[in-house]
Amino acid sequence: MVVQLDRDEARRIAIRAQLLDLPRPDDLLEVVRQLTLVQFSPTAAVAPSADLVMWSRLGSGYRPGELADAVEVGRQLFELDMMIRPIEDLELLLPEMLQGSQYPRTREWLEANEPFRQDVLERLRQDGPLSAREIPDTSVFSWPSSGWTNEKNVAKLLDLLMMQGDIAVSGRDENGRLWDLAERVYPEVPRLELDEARHRRNERRLQSLGLASDRAPNFPTEPGKVGDAGEPAIIDGVPGTWRVDPAGLDTASVRPFAGRTALLSPLDRLVYDRARTEAIFEFEFSLEMYKPKAKRRWGYFALPILHGDRLIGKVDATSDRAAGILRVDAIHEDAPFNSEAADAVRAELEDLAGWLGLRLGGPAA
Repeated sequence: MVVQLDRDEARRIAIRAQLLDLPRPDDLLEVVRQLTLVQFSPTAAVAPSADLVMWSRLGSGYRPGELADAVEVGRQLFELDMMIRPIEDLELLLPEMLQGSQYPRTREWLEANEPFRQDVLERLRQDGPLSAREIPDTSVFSWPSSGWTNEKNVAKLLDLLMMQGDIAVSGRDENGRLWDLAERVYPEVPRLELDEARHRRNERRLQSLGLASDRAPNFPTEPGKVGDAGEPAIIDGVPGTWRVDPAGLDTASVRPFAGRTALLSPLDRLVYDRARTEAIFEFEFSLEMYKPKAKRRWGYFALPILHGDRLIGKVDATSDRAAGILRVDAIHEDAPFNSEAADAVRAELEDLAGWLGLRLGGPAA
């Protein structure tokens, strides 16, 4: 039986699944468990993306550093491939990791550099945690690439060893990630069969998204499709078939939707899949930090604006720490804001500035 949804219902299921409705959550760990992942990014034009994601859910009671503490001290969370995840999901990821790389060139490079691999593991065993800068390059063959990984053999090997479960991110310092043996970072977890782990991971991903397209792309760090998880669905006016989380349907049937206004990181999972965002929310958006300034429409690190069950615009803002200002250069309104929306966006900007310890300023402030 196929579930029939209209766009309003689809949007509200997605917003609820991402904890962007009312009431706000109040527990950081529960937020990460529901989202399943929070993307780490060193870019901090406004604030680091992971912290923005937490602030948009928890509000100004969230303090930067709490997320890192849960990774490095409490170990309730862990970092894998630039994603912060709940430790409970490790058992769902390990079976895939233990398969090794699917790329022949990568496997051949690892086999040819087995002494290099053993040397790195031994150094970590003796002296870890270590940053990549503290590990010498003893490779036999350099990594062949014309891109940014060219001859960055230590960094490449560390990433590969992480992705196959040999080592793990223990924490971070001014030099970036600190690496250690996985057995000293990860707890013992049950070993699942690969098919079971994939199915359960698909279910978890669908719970966090609310609904997913059967046409979703597989992103470099996370699959987009959810297999046969949930129930098949059709969204009125939207091409293709979808999968919807049954729990999201149940919640929608018993609790009226209560929306709020939120400023989102451009890496937020609500808007990360641009095709899904345009299909459900009819909202055009892209991260423009990699575009030349003259070609940007909305700004270097523009923040999408959620108002109720709609995405209504983008805020082009920058944290000017030297001046003590959250500088708002533009508020791009997809359609003219009414007074309620304008006041709500202004209140969120003031809250964001206060959370950052800055005052609000700039032409659009």
